[in-house]
Amino acid sequence: MSLTDPIADMLTRMRNAALVKKREVNIPSSRVKVEIAKILKDEGYIKNFKVIDDNKQGILIITLKYTEDNKSIISGLRKVSKPGCRIYCKKDSIPKVLDGLGIVIVSTSKEIATGKRCKELGVGGEVICYIW
Repeated sequence: MSLTDPIADMLTRMRNAALVKKREVNIPSSRVKVEIAKILKDEGYIKNFKVIDDNKQGILIITLKYTEDNKSIISGLRKVSKPGCRIYCKKDSIPKVLDGLGIVIVSTSKEIATGKRCKELGVGGEVICYIW
C-alpha cells in the first residue's frame, strides 16, 4: 500500500482508535513519527510509545491516554500541511491552537518541535499539525 501522506495516516489511526476507546494503536514507524510521538508524550497527550523492530520498517505502538470517565485526552487532531499544499510559518507568526489550549507541531531546520519550542529557538518551519 502506497501512502502519499504517512503523518496524516498516523493522525487518522490515532483519531479512530480514540473514538472506539482502544488503548493501543499500531503504526508503521519512521523517524518523524517517533519524534511526533515523543512530543505527544512530553505534552501529556499519550501515555507512552515504543518502537518494535520487525526487520522491515518497524512498528510504532502508541498507548493512548484517557481520563477517569474514559474520555480521550486528545479531543482533536488536524493535519495542516499536506503534500499538495505545504503551509509554512515564520518565527514571528507561529500559530496558536485554541488560544494556547492545544499545541502546534512544526518541522524546523533544527528539529521537529512544538510552537513554544520554536519560539525559544527563534525558528519557523513547516506546520505539520494541530493537536488539542
